[in-house]
Amino acid sequence: MAQRKKAKKTGKLYAFGRMLLSWFYLPVYRIHVLGRENVPEEGPVLLCSNHVAMKDPVMLGIVQKRQVFYMAKEELFRNGFIGGLLRRLGAFPVRRGTGGTDALEEAYTLLEEDAVVGVFIEGHRSKTGELQKPKTGAALLCYRTQAPVVPVCITAEDGRLPRPFHRTVIQFGKPVPAERLQIPDDSSMQLRRASRTIMGEIAALREESLKYLGSSSAQAGETERKA
Repeated sequence: MAQRKKAKKTGKLYAFGRMLLSWFYLPVYRIHVLGRENVPEEGPVLLCSNHVAMKDPVMLGIVQKRQVFYMAKEELFRNGFIGGLLRRLGAFPVRRGTGGTDALEEAYTLLEEDAVVGVFIEGHRSKTGELQKPKTGAALLCYRTQAPVVPVCITAEDGRLPRPFHRTVIQFGKPVPAERLQIPDDSSMQLRRASRTIMGEIAALREESLKYLGSSSAQAGETERKA
């Protein structure tokens, strides 16, 4: 899929919600953002992140400019009002027992419309903050759409789970073009290999973020001693 010089527009409700929630999340979770400029301002993007908390979609949404679209379980859309609200906020449903094929089709459409699609590559939340084995959905989306992958890692101050009034780093890596992942076909073996490559990028970001948090703590301690 050739990248076009445009980006899917951000919805007004999403923009309002992002502004409102940033007033709470940025100071309470003491969020530090690194590499924000690595998210392309136009064209389709696969934003591939680790998953440490239910609030992850909110935190990723408030720290960069573009609207992020996510899969969410179908049960949340059964109420017409709530379902409509979730869709306006960028969520789209995935049905259990379908292998996620319906949600993938919607993701393909969104990427064709030059949107940013967020994928939690581990498939479920980590209970410890440590990285988990990646799923193959992001690699399949990349193979089918040729959208670049932007790896991102959410790292808490102690390397575990984000907590109020403790620092959290959100670090975006440089875009990984589909060609670099070298996915010749959509066989399970090739998708697993590409998924491990993406996870390796996220793991490298985690190490950098932990070093950043450690050096920041050391600098703060040195300042206090001098005072």
